[in-house]
Amino acid sequence: MDVDEPTHDHAPEAWRKSSYSSGNHNCVEVAIGNAGIGVRDSKLGATSPVLAFGHGAFADFLAAIKDGWFRA
Repeated sequence: MDVDEPTHDHAPEAWRKSSYSSGNHNCVEVAIGNAGIGVRDSKLGATSPVLAFGHGAFADFLAAIKDGWFRA
């Protein structure tokens, strides 16, 4: 697993809502920046805390999801 030092460098127009959002307000937004990936709660928008991932760490996270590590 990569260990990255992400920073928050995401412009407001860079945030995209999950394609799995169904209008139930349980959504996340993702932004891709030069330093890494930001994830935030769409309900809170610009006031939401941001989880910041380095590119390698986020790729590892997505791979784990696809491999079924986080099934409910």
